[in-house]
Amino acid sequence: MKTRSLLVPVALLASGIVDLRAENLKTVDDFRAAAAKANAVLTIPDWEQTPEAVDAMTKNAIATANKALDQIGAQDLSKLTFKSTVVALDDLTYQAGNAANKAVIIKESNTNEKMRSAAENAVKEFQDWAVGIDYREDVYKALEAFADTKPKLSGEDKKLFDETMRDYRRAGLALPPEKRKEVEQLRKELAKLGTDFDTNIVNAKAPVVFTKAELEGVPESFFASPGVKIGDDAYTVLANVTWHYNTVEDNAKSEATRKKLYVARDSLAKDTNQTVLNQMLVLRNKIALRLGYKSWDDFQTEIKMAKNGAGAKSYIDNLISGIQPKFAAEVAEFQKMKTQDTHNPEAKIGIWDWRYYTNQVKKQKYNVDAEALRSFFPFQKVLEGMFNIYQSIFGLKFEKITAPYKWIDDLQFYMVTDAATGEPLGMFYLDMFPREGKFNHFAEFPIISGKLLADGKYQRPVTALLCNFPPPSGDKPSLMTHSNVETLFHEFGHALHEITTRAKHGRFAGTHVPGDFVEAPSQMLQNWVWNKKVLDTFAADYRDPSKKIPGDIIQKMNDAKKATAGVFYRRQFALASLDLALHTCIPRTRPMIAWRFRIQFSKKFFCRSIRAQPS
Repeated sequence: MKTRSLLVPVALLASGIVDLRAENLKTVDDFRAAAAKANAVLTIPDWEQTPEAVDAMTKNAIATANKALDQIGAQDLSKLTFKSTVVALDDLTYQAGNAANKAVIIKESNTNEKMRSAAENAVKEFQDWAVGIDYREDVYKALEAFADTKPKLSGEDKKLFDETMRDYRRAGLALPPEKRKEVEQLRKELAKLGTDFDTNIVNAKAPVVFTKAELEGVPESFFASPGVKIGDDAYTVLANVTWHYNTVEDNAKSEATRKKLYVARDSLAKDTNQTVLNQMLVLRNKIALRLGYKSWDDFQTEIKMAKNGAGAKSYIDNLISGIQPKFAAEVAEFQKMKTQDTHNPEAKIGIWDWRYYTNQVKKQKYNVDAEALRSFFPFQKVLEGMFNIYQSIFGLKFEKITAPYKWIDDLQFYMVTDAATGEPLGMFYLDMFPREGKFNHFAEFPIISGKLLADGKYQRPVTALLCNFPPPSGDKPSLMTHSNVETLFHEFGHALHEITTRAKHGRFAGTHVPGDFVEAPSQMLQNWVWNKKVLDTFAADYRDPSKKIPGDIIQKMNDAKKATAGVFYRRQFALASLDLALHTCIPRTRPMIAWRFRIQFSKKFFCRSIRAQPS
């Protein structure tokens, strides 16, 4: 969608474009006439509510897709068309992918353990089926025969054709049948293990009990949070809940406390996932070798800007070299502060120290108190402020509407329309606070992707944000850190990327873009939260809305961000280096102790093989 000038929004923000708290909510039906006028289709997901229904949905979706595959494979090879081959494949995987997306949401967010388990099984079934598509000999022969006609295609159609045939090559369809079958089986095993790894982390319980003294420095608001205080001098910190972990790591004065919590979090599901990850590494290496690549990193980077593992390593190594002087200077400053705190001239900075001393630099050197700033970021005000900003930038309108089905009571459901024309563009769910059994990080999950349908109408997308912001406590609303606010702007950027799509084919809709680009829009949009004029439109003390964040504090926030950027990015580069190292050094004589490094997976099911993509 064409955007307005970025100079326009600030003048419009304070006026409050839309009342997001209307009592009488509209329903999707109120938008159907406008959708019909725009030749668009609005579809509300039909949410399965029993394990049996989840199983039936999965089997029906796969059976329907298999019939469509049979039709592709049964065609007269002399009468093939782009529509009957490549587009037909995109169509059937699109429909199955939407069903798989629902299974993922149920797996990651449903409050019922049996529903989550049924959905996990469904995800594995979809993954197994999706891998198998690549090895349907009849389908491949049909597409290969169409490719032999040297079709004259252009634009998005040509891109769909080229990438479809490229994926067949990368799946090993040029291999002899017995080797092809081996790769197929290895990929199916790998897909299952990936889901197991993800589920093990989500299911991991990591309560760590501390005394009040051990939590010295942690803000009082934390102790008032539901479930934290469990005895006269006993407080439970949930290492698997992101906001619990960050609050304590940022503020606890005790190194022993920080280390204990760090180890607990970075050991989530270690007893199961150490084995799972080692198996995944071996399988990935085998697949790459069978397909003719030197290693898995070469296979993965072939279709990215790096082109191969060596290119990726060179890029990361150059970044590390370039940032090293700043990183070293920041660590030296941290070490000086720790020496003063501990009265130990030999004190060293551990990985469990970096969040704490980053926060101390902000406090002591820049007078930025992250805890005090939370008063300016009550969740609902931040949400409405963000909506107004994005509405202004992109010419959109967000309206809260009635959700026919809610998997939690505080689920929010919104319609997005074009502010100028009234055209409905899509819908999104917000599931924003932590609970047991829920996905424990922050991500956008597509549910129904955009696509131009066969009848010429456009299926508008539906997506969801699953987040874990601090919940309300006592008489206080949910109060976010500035980092939380940045995260919200980032993840909602993915939702907008999904919803404003105009892609013709499901393979390219929304966030289904090359991995090198998928984070770019969100990373650009999150920078609005560092601008005073923007923050002034929504950031106000919840106790006295007339109070805004002083300009000098916002400037110091920006200065502090730059002052600690070396440590932040050096850690990111270390994770990238670790990823490359894990996939070039396969354990042979003893297991690789890989559980120490938490690898986050977020499922975005799309395209032909319903691949996993980072959020």
